Amino acid sequence: MGQKINPLGFRLGTTQSHHSLWFAQPKNYSEGLQEDQKIRNCIKNYVKKNAKISSGIEGIARIEIQKRIDVIQVIIYMGFQKLLIESRPKRIEELQMNVQKELNCVNRKLNITITRITNPYGHPTILAEFIAGQLKNRVSFRKAMKKAIELTEQTDTKGIQVQIAGRLDGKEIARVEWIREGRVPLQTIGAKIDYCSYTVRTIYGVLGIKIWIFPDKK
Repeated sequence: MGQKINPLGFRLGTTQSHHSLWFAQPKNYSEGLQEDQKIRNCIKNYVKKNAKISSGIEGIARIEIQKRIDVIQVIIYMGFQKLLIESRPKRIEELQMNVQKELNCVNRKLNITITRITNPYGHPTILAEFIAGQLKNRVSFRKAMKKAIELTEQTDTKGIQVQIAGRLDGKEIARVEWIREGRVPLQTIGAKIDYCSYTVRTIYGVLGIKIWIFPDKK
């Protein structure tokens, strides 16, 4: 059997950088990891609750966390900023209050900044959310995969691979279906690959979506 490895972890230090930057002593390390997870979950839940987009796309590509002794810096990379356009400073303050309440951090300052991504559909997380929305609306999985590939063709990408696994179209036996367009060199460490795995709950059960994108970095 082929040994599978996460494409992002495989490329750390070459074309990929960490999404969390901080240092901790071994005994406090697990607390730091749990804190990061709480921050990410809190932001995603807030966005989901206040999203103005009907398709169910949160539009968060990634959340980067940088921690210093007295400051936690959170950078949210968003594809669609419709969420925070109306009364934007007020919304960010509300989000900061929510995260601080969740973390219960008294002696540390929390800064949240939002950065917009130019090509949202060139990012696998946003694309996976789009496919998940289509599958929830009972669209055929093949049609959803092809539409996702069409959306990425508008952005600068050299290749994309989409894989969906589970009870596709409500069939009793689960299977894996995938589609590839262009080149996706997973074995080449020097090639930057954007990867995302995403789960979607449908009426037939849970489906797993995996997306690999080979961006055209000029």
